Amino acid sequence: MNTRICKFGGTSLADASQIAKVRAIVDAEPGRRYVVPSAPGKRHADDQKITDLLYLCHEHARQGVPFNEVFSIVAERFTTIARELKVSLDLDAEFDTIRQTLADLARDGASADYAASRGEYLNGRIIAELLGWPFVDPTELIFFDRRGRLDESKTYSTLARRLGDLEHAVVPGFYGLGHDGQVKTFSRGGSDVTGAILARGVNANLYENWTDVTGLLMADPRVVDRPRTIDTITYRELRELAYMGATVLHDEAIFPVRNAGIPVNIRNTNAPNDPGTMIVSEAQPVAHAGAITGLAGRRDFTVIALEKALMNAELGFGRRVLSVLERNNVNFEHLPSGIDTMSLVISDDQLDGKLDDVIEALKNETEPDAIEVYPEMALLATVGRGMAHTPGMAARLFTALAEANVNIRMIDQGSSELNIIVGVAVEDFEPAMRAVYHAFVEAPDAAIQSS
Repeated sequence: MNTRICKFGGTSLADASQIAKVRAIVDAEPGRRYVVPSAPGKRHADDQKITDLLYLCHEHARQGVPFNEVFSIVAERFTTIARELKVSLDLDAEFDTIRQTLADLARDGASADYAASRGEYLNGRIIAELLGWPFVDPTELIFFDRRGRLDESKTYSTLARRLGDLEHAVVPGFYGLGHDGQVKTFSRGGSDVTGAILARGVNANLYENWTDVTGLLMADPRVVDRPRTIDTITYRELRELAYMGATVLHDEAIFPVRNAGIPVNIRNTNAPNDPGTMIVSEAQPVAHAGAITGLAGRRDFTVIALEKALMNAELGFGRRVLSVLERNNVNFEHLPSGIDTMSLVISDDQLDGKLDDVIEALKNETEPDAIEVYPEMALLATVGRGMAHTPGMAARLFTALAEANVNIRMIDQGSSELNIIVGVAVEDFEPAMRAVYHAFVEAPDAAIQSS
């Protein structure tokens, strides 16, 4: 049977009109058997997220401050959604239970997880009633161990058993059951994670992640004007782009489906006919040799460059360099090196207040001939399987940067040839991204049209 898991984000469920779109999407494809809703997001720029309001309720209760005024905003929001959707549900009883539980939990010093989860819970109840589908609480399906990590064995065996008997179900995202028997939330990207876990648990054919954008973009739209949507991307490419700062699904929302080989389709609730972006396994063939998949980058790095004659012959040199970082609790991002040189590329937030200590320790440990510090650096990653083993890719990249008068301060390319990372001054970051995007995306299109 064709089975799709459909996760809908907060903006897709912000009000009754948005939820009506969700119902139309679900009804349009019989394979959409399980829905994972988030809590209602912002309806407009000045609006508040339901989850934020619920966190505030808990904090007020924890401090002994009345929270009814804040909670009344939450209650009114859900009441309005249910009324406009003509859903018959006793929300008042739900609100009374939540109010009392919040007060009890706060008094006992419990965490805010229960409060935060109630947005997904209430939205799930409303959507289940609207669709006429069973509502299954995640505390009956998703379990955490003593260390707060997903109990995979218990979770997946329970999912297969419970949902296997249901043709359809609505399962709220973001939370499950902790080892102590209390509600526990995922730390980041909670509803995305829930959707991925359900997809793996029922061995779905496809995990559809519905949001307010038409797929993933090839570059940051704040830098590149109207960047193209990525049609297809592999899990490896996605991780490279995410690591370099692209706003994509959180790692925890990728690994369950990646391990099971289940593709993910990023779709737009407001443009349901757009195909969006398909995230696939590495086994898929490359569509276009020489093409890039996307660009991503991050600012605010410092490069520490060490130089020492015969460095390559000095046993343990690299270990001593890295031990200095370890002792100072500093992570490095890249480690490009030459026969007599080694550079440490480190995020500025890692070096905050530690740079002088690190430099002094490096001098004492390695006795370099020279050590230079280059602050205010940025990294730009050009990512794509289509780059691998294609002659001239690096030349094309460097030519584009040279023509934009961008000085390259560092080059790093892995043996997989999945990406090329260049370091540039912070002020050159945006011109660099635009130049590379033009060279690999816009210029080829112009050449095709002129021929």
